[in-house]
This record gives sequence, C-alpha cells and structure tokens, in this order.
Amino acid sequence: MSIALKKAPAWALLSLLTNGLLILAVFGLLLRNEIRSASLQTNEVKNPTKLEQKQQQPVPPELGPRHLWTYPQWVAQLEREAQAAAQNKPERLTVLAGDSLSLWFPAKLLPAGRAWLNQGISGETSNGLLRRLTLLDRTQPETVFVMIGINDLIRGVSDEAILDNQRLIIQDLRWVHPNVEIIIQSILPHSGAKATWEGRDRLLAIPNSRIRELNRQLALLAQEEGVKFLDLYQLFTDTQGNLRLELSSDGLHLNEQGYLVWRSALQLFTQLELDRQPPAQY
Repeated sequence: MSIALKKAPAWALLSLLTNGLLILAVFGLLLRNEIRSASLQTNEVKNPTKLEQKQQQPVPPELGPRHLWTYPQWVAQLEREAQAAAQNKPERLTVLAGDSLSLWFPAKLLPAGRAWLNQGISGETSNGLLRRLTLLDRTQPETVFVMIGINDLIRGVSDEAILDNQRLIIQDLRWVHPNVEIIIQSILPHSGAKATWEGRDRLLAIPNSRIRELNRQLALLAQEEGVKFLDLYQLFTDTQGNLRLELSSDGLHLNEQGYLVWRSALQLFTQLELDRQPPAQY
C-alpha cells in the first residue's frame, strides 16, 4: 500500500471502493446486454420472417396527457402526490428530486424495498427545484436523491449559480428534515454531435468537459455540506467522454437501458452506503 493511500481518510477510501464496484457492476450489466443483443440479432438473421413481421408492426409510444402539462400543472400534481405521502407515511420513503431524467425513471425499475416519491419535472432548473421544496415539508423522507443542473447549463446559467442553488437545496432539506439522508447525484453527459434532441445546438455549446468539472465541484460541495455524492457520470460515458448512444433516446434523455444502468448504481449505492445505517427518525 502506498504512502498516499495510508494517509487517505477512511471516507475517501470507501468512496473509491464504492465507485469502483459501481463501475464493475454496471459494465457487467452492459456486457451482458450486448451479448444478449448480439444473440437476438443472430436469431433474427436466421429467421427473417420474424424480423420482417417486427418491421411491419411497429409499437407506437404510449404518450399520455401528462406530456402536454404546463409547469404549474406538474407542480400541482407533485403537490398532490407529496400530500398523499405525508398522510399515508409510507415506510422508507425515498424521494427522486430533479428534472425529466428523474421524472421518466420507470417505476418498475426503481429498487425494491423502498417507497419512492418521484418529484421530477421536465425542464426543471436548480432554482425551480429549490423554490418547490416546500412541497416536501410535511413528508417524512428517509432519503432524498437529487439530480439537477443540465437544464441550467442549457439555459446559460453559470456554474457558480448552479453550485449556490445546490448548496441551498441541501441546506433547505436538512433544515426541514434534519435526519434525512441527502444524496447529490452527478449531472449526466450528453452525446454531443451525435445527439438528435431538438435542442442539439444548445447541447453542443456545453462541452462535456465543463459538466465533468462541475461534477467535481459538486462532489466537493457535498463533502463540505456533509452529504453523500453519487458519481453516475463515468458510468454513462463512451471513450470520447460523451453519453453512450445505446443508453439514450436522443443524446440527452435516457432509454430503458440507461435507466437499468442508473438502477444498478442506485441498488449498489444503497447497499454499500445507506442500508448499513439506521433509518431517519421523526
């Protein structure tokens, strides 16, 4: 063991171990799915009739009326859901707070053993999330996962303002819920020139190197505020540091495969960092 490792604090070594295990677990998941995909493609070549049938019968996306909701309508809906959680007081209440990436997390893929309250809104910014944290005041969450910031970058908000809002989010949550476990999640990369999202030009104006540096600052902020940091960024990048296309629907948002990666990270993180600790007491 090197002198540097001997001098490193225990929390730093544990964080390195956790991130290492996350990478191994998620890469194992990706490799398994790539092998499965290759097997399916081989079977389709051997059976062209089935392949033609698949091409002739595309499955249309199930787009409900919520896709057309305005921001106030979303806030009103999330308030109703938060009120229900406050009244029913489910055990191990865990909140996903953020933007569309959190919003569209498939409920069936969220790790079992917890009651999940999704508080994501499409297009949300760090300032918007900060202003609506009052919706959670009467709930009693054990854990809150926060992912926010990509829409700030798209709208031209400075890194300093994003970090300031993230700090205020942490402090507000801790003030109202002093025993809650807060986890700040890293901002995910985008696919750069390969993105097909309608705001592609705005993505190209945000180098992923800037997101990577902002995540480094977020990790330091989490350490300063005494909360946990979940580094997802490196699990989603390709060799160029961009969001892997097989994990995304448009170069910005995630597809089901992307959410499977996120789910695996949440599962391992909760096992290593959260489940060993006593739940919050109110």
